[in-house]
Amino acid sequence: MESTKRAPAALMFCIVLGLAPAATAFAADIATAPVARAASDGVYVSDGTVEAVRQSVIAPQVAGRITDLRVKAGDTVKAGQILARIDERAAEQQASASQAQVAAAQAQLDAARREFARSERLFSKKYISQTAMDQAEAQFKATEAQVRSLLAQAGLASTQTSFHTIQAPYSGIVAEVSCELGDMATPGKPLFRIYDPAALRVVSDVPESVARSIATAGPAKIELPAVAEAMRWQSAVAVTVLPTADPASHTMQLRLALPPRIAGIAPGMFARTHLPLTDAASGSAPSSKRLTIPSASVIRRTELDAVYVVDGKGARLRQVRLGRVLADRVEVLAGLSEGERVALDPIAAARIQP
Repeated sequence: MESTKRAPAALMFCIVLGLAPAATAFAADIATAPVARAASDGVYVSDGTVEAVRQSVIAPQVAGRITDLRVKAGDTVKAGQILARIDERAAEQQASASQAQVAAAQAQLDAARREFARSERLFSKKYISQTAMDQAEAQFKATEAQVRSLLAQAGLASTQTSFHTIQAPYSGIVAEVSCELGDMATPGKPLFRIYDPAALRVVSDVPESVARSIATAGPAKIELPAVAEAMRWQSAVAVTVLPTADPASHTMQLRLALPPRIAGIAPGMFARTHLPLTDAASGSAPSSKRLTIPSASVIRRTELDAVYVVDGKGARLRQVRLGRVLADRVEVLAGLSEGERVALDPIAAARIQP
């Protein structure tokens, strides 16, 4: 009992003498760097979303039961490839009936043509009157028009039969399948969603003042946090500002074309755009200074960016929001204050957390 009571007293004795805990003593040995301001040109950073330039929602034009389903989500398809079939028996019977009507009308047309030729010969020999000749000609022309009408109807029936086969409009990837084998398809109800992976872009909404002041001469940068480190930063192939603004948010939409064939990227993924601005839009001269930290101090875990902040109490992990990469430093948008110190070796700092 006596030794137990002496332990707190011994601890207080160490504190009075100024002896810090072990974590604090080790913290002094960790290399740190201050959160400082560095020169940076006018750049606006905004969040965006990756989308496909060409994407389609495929819905049937006719009603019927799905009798054949040939693709699933994630499949790569070619232009014209069959995605599904809808029961076409009724349409085929209608097309067959139309073809039979065309055949009957053509037989009548042949008979009318021969009758008209016979009437012409008789009329030339004055065996029939002008009235009889006119009636024979009218009968022939009416039969001919009827055949053309039935041919058009047969063509329509044949076209409607083709509506029961759903094909891919272009080569791409099936993003979503909204039906199952045996489901009832109805006109206008989406069955598939596909996109072309060869052309992707990043869409971002920015304030009106920023959209009007984007520097067209400077390259816009796109950050893709979810892809491999080597492909994370891309230069926009083209930047398009839509001519209208959203009346609710007073923002304008920007479309930044991505280079083709970036591994690991898909529509819907998060992206961050870095847009060069004119001096008027940035609100200061191009040499304005922003908070930065060394790139080596940053811990990246999926979409989490963090640093170890070192002070007299040890090292604490803190989430930060980062902006542009400036040589060996990175811009800090939120999470740190000027003058704080961050560990240059996050692995070592993790061992001395308080």
